[in-house]
Amino acid sequence: MRIRTRLLILVLAILVPSFIAAALAVSFVYHEEQESQATSVGEATRAFALLVDNELQSHAAILRTLAAAPALAEGDLPKFYQFARRMAPDRSATIVLTDLEGKQLINTRLPYGAQLPARRSSNIGELMRRDGPDRTLVSDLFMAPIGKRHDFTIQVPVTIAGRIRYFLLMGINASTLQPLLQRTHFRDEWIATVVDRQGVVLARSRTPEQFVGKPIRSYSRMRLAASEEGVYESRTLDGIAVRAFFSTVPSAQWKVLVSIPVSEIRRVPLQAAALLGGVMLVLLAAGLLAARWLAGRAIGPIEYLGRNADAMGQGREIDYRPTGMREVDAVGQRMMEASRQIRNAQHDLEQRVREAVAATERVQSALLKSQKLEALGRLTGGIAHEFNNLLQTLSTALQLIELQATQAKVQSLVQTCRKTLQRATALTGQLGSFGRIQEARQETVDAGQQLRSALQLMRGALREDIVLEVETDAAPWPVTVEPLQFDLALLNLAINARDAMPEGGTLRIELRNLALIQPPQPLAAGDYLLLRVSDTGSGMAPEVLARALDPFFTTKAQGQGSGLGLPQAYAFATQSQGLLVLDSEVGKGTRVDIYLPRAQAAAPVPTSVPAAAQVPAPAAAAPGGELATLAGGRGRVLFVEDDALVREAVLHALEQSGFAVLLAHDGEHALRLLETSTLPDVIFSDIVMPGKISGIDLADIVRRRYPAIPVVLATGYTERQAALPGVQILAKPYPIERLVSMLASVQAAPGRSA
Repeated sequence: MRIRTRLLILVLAILVPSFIAAALAVSFVYHEEQESQATSVGEATRAFALLVDNELQSHAAILRTLAAAPALAEGDLPKFYQFARRMAPDRSATIVLTDLEGKQLINTRLPYGAQLPARRSSNIGELMRRDGPDRTLVSDLFMAPIGKRHDFTIQVPVTIAGRIRYFLLMGINASTLQPLLQRTHFRDEWIATVVDRQGVVLARSRTPEQFVGKPIRSYSRMRLAASEEGVYESRTLDGIAVRAFFSTVPSAQWKVLVSIPVSEIRRVPLQAAALLGGVMLVLLAAGLLAARWLAGRAIGPIEYLGRNADAMGQGREIDYRPTGMREVDAVGQRMMEASRQIRNAQHDLEQRVREAVAATERVQSALLKSQKLEALGRLTGGIAHEFNNLLQTLSTALQLIELQATQAKVQSLVQTCRKTLQRATALTGQLGSFGRIQEARQETVDAGQQLRSALQLMRGALREDIVLEVETDAAPWPVTVEPLQFDLALLNLAINARDAMPEGGTLRIELRNLALIQPPQPLAAGDYLLLRVSDTGSGMAPEVLARALDPFFTTKAQGQGSGLGLPQAYAFATQSQGLLVLDSEVGKGTRVDIYLPRAQAAAPVPTSVPAAAQVPAPAAAAPGGELATLAGGRGRVLFVEDDALVREAVLHALEQSGFAVLLAHDGEHALRLLETSTLPDVIFSDIVMPGKISGIDLADIVRRRYPAIPVVLATGYTERQAALPGVQILAKPYPIERLVSMLASVQAAPGRSA
């Protein structure tokens, strides 16, 4: 068989499978397009359900605001009637106040004192019996007896003095849901519908006046009642065959449907598949024609090149004559040289591939650890922030109780609670170790002194059969770290070493000053303090070593380890701008090296608190039940705190300390008070607050507008660092004595006028 024929057969052998692959690709694209469309419509349906839920929640928020009205707590119903009329979101909304039996006391659709309907028109009563009266309830659609329109009702309980006294309801016209359908920007062919629990239409994107208030088909009601979300095929009320995607509105248990005509669903995938099929046919035809033309041009030079290759294979000298085809000529002239180069190149290539794979695995492993710790840090950092606010409230309240209580038993219980708070604070600090840098907790410390402090904790965790050896340089460099996390990292490493030496051994700790020109990646050249912890334990296998820094990975039995020891030490090193390097070998022990950058400033020498800023020990309650006040506080303080519990507790403490306190619940509120009220002597603000102005932003604005007013910031956790000169940072939970001392000291700082 001639080469030309073989080449044509080869081309056909390639093109035929390609044609089959193209057909499979067209089929795959068709199904993928259908699945993609279903996924996107399902996501759009869930988003639509959340949009409806957000609308309901906004109305419920208005009712909760009304429920907190002072006039309602005082029983002043005429005044509350006027307030409710002003608070109604629009004229179509009706505010109704009922007693516990459902009797209407106020209805903003009627004048105050007019005769009101005697019974409920909605199914709120049934929902109360099913779900309880203490929840926010959303009724199904009903015909309003006064307005003669399709309405639904939102009800919230009104709690006064810890008991439910009334119910507040808002009657809302179902037509208010129609604008939501327009905001979804669904295609004109799609039909968006909102139905209540009974399957009655509340809103519809197409001909709502015809179908609002009517029930959907029984098959659709059955499918909606069976699950929270899904998809099924049915017919709409106007007889169109559709595929309906539905989802649940969380707060009302209503359903939203997005119905797409079956013809529309099939049209888009068919168009995409047809387009791909046409392109593939054109490409296949062009490939066949190009192969036929190239076959004729390539056969002669290729056959001649083949004969020369045979000669080269037989060891004969090749007398190659150019054929006019540049590529073939180049191959023929370099064939001998290529055979020699291929051998060397193959070896080099294999070596480079091995190196590239190893480097990629190292980078990927480091990236994976970083991503895991970052995700864990965001979670635990947020939890730590909320816990610190709660701990701050409890700590302040306990200190105030301690000021009032005279009984020894109460004082003992308070001390027990405060010890528990200290343990909770330490636990919250461990959670925060996986978050971002918390500048309020970082200090420049004497590394040697900090190590000696941590050794006390470590010795208590070790057994008697473990020898502890410590060796440090004469004057270890200072480092900027979070002291609690420094101690915790050493304690975690000591516990791991203890568990790795069940029959005893040696735990060695070294502290060295190193000037590194080529430090471990990714550290830059410079001065570092090396903290090395090594043991003579069992060591780790390679597969265990590869996962040792993964959060929650542990080889210990259930209940004996959390898998957070080494990850905490790794997070501590990373937050301190350093690096943790782990090395271990089975049977030879484990070594952990922590590189910490040398601090630019020296560690501060502990000093005593100035007499003016000292806070005396809590005094007993004064006769007659009045609180004894804390000494040391004077002047006017603007206190900015968004958490109501913290705000209330610290307010009492500051007032008892002698300060005049002006309260603000966020940064915007604080700026308004600065512009309209007498300027304070000092500002004490939380860092993390809702709104556009955080505590850091507020401190920056105050420094520029009111440079004479000092600022103290408090934080439980924040991802932003407060790098503002002269601004003090106080970590939550803080003792009231320390707060009073700091506020007094910043007022008495040099450069401030009396």
